Amino acid sequence: MKVKVDDLEFEKMISFEAIEKRTAELGAILTEQYQDSLPVFLGVLNGCFVFMADLVKQVPVPCQIAFMKLSSYRGGLESTREIIEELDLKIDIAGRDVILVEDIVDTGNTLRYLVDKLRALKPKSIKVCALLYKPDAMEHEIPEMQYIGFEIENKFVVGYGLDYKEQGRNLKDIYQLVK
Repeated sequence: MKVKVDDLEFEKMISFEAIEKRTAELGAILTEQYQDSLPVFLGVLNGCFVFMADLVKQVPVPCQIAFMKLSSYRGGLESTREIIEELDLKIDIAGRDVILVEDIVDTGNTLRYLVDKLRALKPKSIKVCALLYKPDAMEHEIPEMQYIGFEIENKFVVGYGLDYKEQGRNLKDIYQLVK
């Protein structure tokens, strides 16, 4: 099935059913690993909101939820490599276990920036839970990346929170750009 988002055409890559199944698996792992903690799930807006909502429903341990907003794409198909902080962290994470929830990790530039920023706030631990990971695009070593939903090819994707020109986030499935 193909969909049009703004001026581009996309084809289904990952079904909602597969996303649901993998999210439940990740939730079970996080539940086991953080059952004796009060972790902070820190979402990176806007893309993480769908995944994070579904993920935290799979983790029945006491937790807190917070958000930050960073941007580096600004409507295009490639990162501008300039990171802009649009919403800063509003809670104290010192001494806390932080689970950084990302929709997608490609070059790792934004994630490396964010992990370094959070480290300065002295949390007990930082682990990254990313729905999608593009290993062929990665430019940084990020040992904090511990939980990955799906490894995908280095293709532009939309749906399930991911966008193109702020559109397509509401699609249930994940779609890749048709070339």
